[in-house]
Amino acid sequence: MDRILISDLRARCIIGVNEEERREKQDVVVNVALSTDTRRAAQSDRFEDALDYRAIKKRIVSMVEASQYFLIETLAEKIAEICLEHPAVQQAQVRVDKPFALRFARSVGVEITRARG
Repeated sequence: MDRILISDLRARCIIGVNEEERREKQDVVVNVALSTDTRRAAQSDRFEDALDYRAIKKRIVSMVEASQYFLIETLAEKIAEICLEHPAVQQAQVRVDKPFALRFARSVGVEITRARG
C-alpha cells in the first residue's frame, strides 16, 4: 500500500489536564501517514483520481483548533477518525506531539495506527 505523508502540521488547541494548561491554547505538532492506492492517480495524472490531502489537512486543523481534550491520545484518535472518513484511506498512522510538555524534553508524543474495518 502506498502512503501519503503530512509532516509537522502545527496547530494550537487547549490540551492537558492541569489548570494552567487549559487557560491558553498550546502548540501541537501532527504527523499523518495515509495508506491508500495511488496508482490510478499516478497513471492518469488527474487530480480527480487523487486523494485530496489538502481537504483532509483542513479538516484536521479545524478540528484540532476547536478541540479542548485532556489527553493527546484522544486528539490522535479523533484525527485518525477524520482520516478514515475518506473512503480511499485504508489506514491512518497519526502522531501528535506536544512540544515542551516535559522539562528537558523537546516534546512528548503519542503515535497510533488505525485501519478501516
